[in-house]
Amino acid sequence: MEHLLLRTAIAVSLIAVAALLIGLIFGAVPGWASFSGGVVLLLLHHVRHVDLLVDWLKRPAPGQVPHGRGIWDYVFALLHRFERAQTRQYQQVLKTLARFRQAGRAHPDGVVILDADNRIEWCNDTAESHLDLNIETDAGQPVTNLVRRPEFVAYVDSGDFARPVELRAPRRAGVILSVQIIPYGDAQKLLLSRDVTRLEKLESTRRDFVANVSHELRTPLTVLSGFLETISELQLGPERSRDYLNLMAEQSKRMQRIVDDLLTLSTLESAPGPSLDERVRIAPLLDRLKADADVLSGGRHRIVLDAGPGFDLLGSENEIASAFGNLVSNAIRYTPADGEVRLIWRATPADAEFAVEDSGIGIAAEHIPRLTERFYRVDRGRSRETGGTGLGLAIVKHILSRHQATLEIASEPGKGSRFAARFSGRRVVPVATIPEGAASKS
Repeated sequence: MEHLLLRTAIAVSLIAVAALLIGLIFGAVPGWASFSGGVVLLLLHHVRHVDLLVDWLKRPAPGQVPHGRGIWDYVFALLHRFERAQTRQYQQVLKTLARFRQAGRAHPDGVVILDADNRIEWCNDTAESHLDLNIETDAGQPVTNLVRRPEFVAYVDSGDFARPVELRAPRRAGVILSVQIIPYGDAQKLLLSRDVTRLEKLESTRRDFVANVSHELRTPLTVLSGFLETISELQLGPERSRDYLNLMAEQSKRMQRIVDDLLTLSTLESAPGPSLDERVRIAPLLDRLKADADVLSGGRHRIVLDAGPGFDLLGSENEIASAFGNLVSNAIRYTPADGEVRLIWRATPADAEFAVEDSGIGIAAEHIPRLTERFYRVDRGRSRETGGTGLGLAIVKHILSRHQATLEIASEPGKGSRFAARFSGRRVVPVATIPEGAASKS
């Protein structure tokens, strides 16, 4: 401003000097006329540039700062420099905002920005999926008009956001969301949504598992406690005491089997997967399974071994023997006397299958998807009679999963069942390709 006043004062001084010279030469009237005309022209020059400045300020556009002459060239140059600096800052803000939105879109949780009135300003793709939003049509809408779950509306209206609220996703069946609002800035809020379905299922599984373990151990403990109390309080003869002790030993063994199976499951879940370097020799394993089945059956069933030659498996022999053994023992336990249990092995370079077929009582279709759950029983009373722990098929499932294998179950009530462990080709190896001396680490 000082520079502009100085330049204007100099211009007026020059006009006055010129007018003075004209007045000395041509008289006072021409001199005053020259001075007045010069001042008017200077004023028009400034008015014109002020008009250009006002027009630009009404509709400022980047890169369109007007050009001027004289002192106004300097003014407009300063304005142009300021405009370029502002443009750089604006572009930097845009880049920062773009990076923020990219980060928000990449965030695995849903993110919604709300204003002071809980209206939607922006949301990422995850939030659109979680809460059934569309930022193009829903921007500016109150979030409670779009997410109308009563628990969510009450949460927003309460203003107490110390803890999240859980609600089911509006249009995604079975999906549970944890939603929390975080105030920030000038009365703005972040609404964060997280899919906690898996965590809820794990928590539910944990609760069920604890309840099932407690239930399974409570019965034998109650029996043991009752027998101990009876023995301690009553005078029993040797034969009666022996009967009681045998029953107590049976319940103790049952608890031991449950604990052993739980430890096996824990080991399977925490241990690293089996390598592809250890060979499981299938022929002798099947012979052992057949012999164990004969002992367990006690001659009450027909045990048939139907095994194709030529292929072994790669993996943990102890684990595979345990999985196969569980399938065989289950078939014998649930097959009535004079029934048949078949042990079948088929393998090619592409895949391999160990199947156990029985002519037992069979299983209704609604139970089959849940058979590998821990402690799941189709008939709890019959399971106890046969000595099962309710963990055998869960162990089988974990072992097969560790070997990239699957368990296929087919059954029909009254017609028997078929349990098949199917292995991919990467676990199958021809017997002849591995020298006998360098084969197994088992």
